Amino acid sequence: MVIRRLVPFVLGAAIAVGAMQTAFSETAGERAVREAQQYAGSSLTLHFSAGLMAMEPRVFSGPKWTELTGIKVEVVETNNDELFAKTTAEHRAGTGAFDIIDVIPMWLGDFVEGGVLEKLDPYIAKYDYASDLEDVAPTYRKLGDYGDGTYCFPDDGDQTILYYRKDLFDDSASDFKAQHGYDLAPPDTWEQFDEISQFLTDRYAPDVYGSGEIRVKGLIDIYYQERFRTAGGKFFDPDTMKATINSEAGVRSLDHLVKMRRYMPPGVDSWGYMEQIGAWLAGDIAMTISWPGLGRASAGYGSDHEAMGWLPKSAIAGKVGYALPPGGAPQQGGSFCLGVATLSENKDAAYLMAQWMNSSDVHPSRSMLPYGIRDPIRFSEFADPEYNALWPDAPEYLETLKQGSATALMDLSVRSANAYWDALARGVQAAITGTPSQEALDGIAAEWDEITERIGVEKQKKAYLTWANKPNAYPN
Repeated sequence: MVIRRLVPFVLGAAIAVGAMQTAFSETAGERAVREAQQYAGSSLTLHFSAGLMAMEPRVFSGPKWTELTGIKVEVVETNNDELFAKTTAEHRAGTGAFDIIDVIPMWLGDFVEGGVLEKLDPYIAKYDYASDLEDVAPTYRKLGDYGDGTYCFPDDGDQTILYYRKDLFDDSASDFKAQHGYDLAPPDTWEQFDEISQFLTDRYAPDVYGSGEIRVKGLIDIYYQERFRTAGGKFFDPDTMKATINSEAGVRSLDHLVKMRRYMPPGVDSWGYMEQIGAWLAGDIAMTISWPGLGRASAGYGSDHEAMGWLPKSAIAGKVGYALPPGGAPQQGGSFCLGVATLSENKDAAYLMAQWMNSSDVHPSRSMLPYGIRDPIRFSEFADPEYNALWPDAPEYLETLKQGSATALMDLSVRSANAYWDALARGVQAAITGTPSQEALDGIAAEWDEITERIGVEKQKKAYLTWANKPNAYPN
């Protein structure tokens, strides 16, 4: 699969030195390879989130880049919850330890204002990459933009889509319609989600519950952000920068999130990602909302790879349907971008590797790796015949991701975004464990206002409006 896709690069590298190719005949990936060959013998250090995220450049794209260009690649892994702090510390110390940085978009306010990331627009023009970026779905294309420029390339199509058991829906369709008066289908609203979940729980529990989801601190708040915004909520008053997370829409959304446990399996409030995966792949729940990786796992794709030995065997392959979550606007919930460090001593080579990794030539191969957990971001990936043939329902899966890529909600990206996120995570978890929703949200709002005052209202207002003016900061 991936070898076939990269054969043109191997051949191109062999003849590039003597070739007289015109710019219009090259792809963005081929051009990056040709330009980078002048830096053969140099080295690049990539700073990536530890685990499968880092395994991809360490095992696949890093060695391939070295083969094509002669540039050595080292991958430094840092746990995801320490990645921001480690990147910031190295920059402040002036070590120049990293050339390419794995960036979560919510950090852009800090990384750009703090001078951590190189502005990429001059390189995009120099190496003629703009037209290739047009292949990236719009909501992802703007992930790496901040203020007046682009500071990192979107590299991961995180979005939380709905997975449902087609077999259970089909078996229950007539009885459900008789009881509720509408067809049993993927829910368009949260009211429908509740009714379907309760119906299926009443029908199948304790063998199967109507739905289940991740509900631990630091992840349940991602689900809350989506529901809050699709309910009409806004994070701040754009004039005063006072937090409005505790608005009526906020309370209503949090109340609903808490009460959803009534039709979910016992103990669901302690579920993390592994508990969700285990219950879903075992067939214990009929609906769930999660990241794209769960779709591949549901089909059993890549489960035989040694790096995926931790993944439970799917008991539901061929029985899964895909849809947008109620409200039609998935939460991006992370995503990653490729940025170039301002302190890199080899910026052009670093940029060229990022362009190559992110290009329409190479990114599909990376997103199809069983272990890479980079999700598709490009129109060409959604339509890729090879990707569509990976399992029988892959076309439905990719079409759903394509639809979601047009409406997916961007994570809040302002100065000190981590501090706001932490306060939100603690407050939402407090509500899950018994604090009244209004009280929990008032506490979050008070913390947010303190953070804003500490940063400076006008400074944060500028950062917030920069983010809020992006497509899909809020539902269109």
